[in-house]
Amino acid sequence: MNDLQLVDPATITKQSKSNFLYSFFFLPREKRQAIYTLYAFCRQTDDIADRLDEPVETRLRKLNWWERELKRCFTRNVSSYFATLRQVAEHFRIPLDYFLELIEGVRMDLHNFQYRTFEDLKLYCYRVASIVGLMSIQIFGFRDPLTRKYAEHLGIALQLTNILRDVKKDARMGRIYFPATDLQQFRVKPQDIFRSRYTPNFRQLMAFEAQRARRYYQLATDALPPSDRKNMLVAEIMRAIYWALLEKMEQVQYNVFDERIRISNPGKLVITLRTVSRIKLLG
Repeated sequence: MNDLQLVDPATITKQSKSNFLYSFFFLPREKRQAIYTLYAFCRQTDDIADRLDEPVETRLRKLNWWERELKRCFTRNVSSYFATLRQVAEHFRIPLDYFLELIEGVRMDLHNFQYRTFEDLKLYCYRVASIVGLMSIQIFGFRDPLTRKYAEHLGIALQLTNILRDVKKDARMGRIYFPATDLQQFRVKPQDIFRSRYTPNFRQLMAFEAQRARRYYQLATDALPPSDRKNMLVAEIMRAIYWALLEKMEQVQYNVFDERIRISNPGKLVITLRTVSRIKLLG
């Protein structure tokens, strides 16, 4: 399992070219290094499930090993990346249960979990995204317990946006995240998605899911206490970038098959600076 040993979390984070990178730069050095460590763990946990060149059984075995090593690092001294992860978790009081919940979410992908309803999909989003938000706000720092609800809602909104953007990519991996009830409602067959068929029905399905994502963005905004607005600057930058991504998909009428929708680096910079200005203005 040596190929799962993490080295230099900052490098892994930067090489990922994540939309989150622009926001991380606004953290003080200690918190920035901590979020790099956390992000690297989340990134590599997810990568285990996405190694399509390996059999599912191999990926499950690696994920199980990854989970055992994680638990071991929280109960005894270890000299590895996991020791750094434990230091971050202890310093910022991130519970082990959060890490285990994330792994359980990734495991759902390997078990070919079928999302029958949105409630099923929501559990997945909570595990792979809201949990990351809950871990992150421990590093960002917050005063009001209601900020946890903000993190939960925002995580679901971000993950739903990812799902919409990555329909084609996920289909190539044999995955469709839309709930079966939604597919039935809009008369979209799984084969249509696997074959990248951009139809009026597909466009209506995407618009429906996008509206659901918008509701969660609004729930997040409503849940953020004014006293924690500055502390959540990084999260608010993420929210603004992903909201712009959702709007860009709407502009192309949700045709995510012809090209992967993205925000340019200059665009991300403009959004970041606008968000910083807005937070400062609100005080």
